[in-house]
Amino acid sequence: MRSQRASWNGRRCFGGSTGSAPTTSNDPHQERGPDMPTINIQMFEGRTTEQKREYAKALTDATVKVLGCSPSAVDIIFQDVKKSDWASGGVLWSDEK
Repeated sequence: MRSQRASWNGRRCFGGSTGSAPTTSNDPHQERGPDMPTINIQMFEGRTTEQKREYAKALTDATVKVLGCSPSAVDIIFQDVKKSDWASGGVLWSDEK
């Protein structure tokens, strides 16, 4: 199977099941293999940094177990959203009583 190359934040990553990303430093964020999941988490604002840290660790551990990638290959992006910027069923969460 031929691997596909893509540029990501100035680093090379490889798609498909062959090859691995070259390591150019001791930075664990540079060590990316063929699996490079990015998990986007959107949630209401108000979680503490410690809660996000614990959640990131749990998500990373589960991703490593299920996908078989290295922990350094897992990116998690937290997006805090105001209740006034989120609606369900046509109703803003900030309008909920």
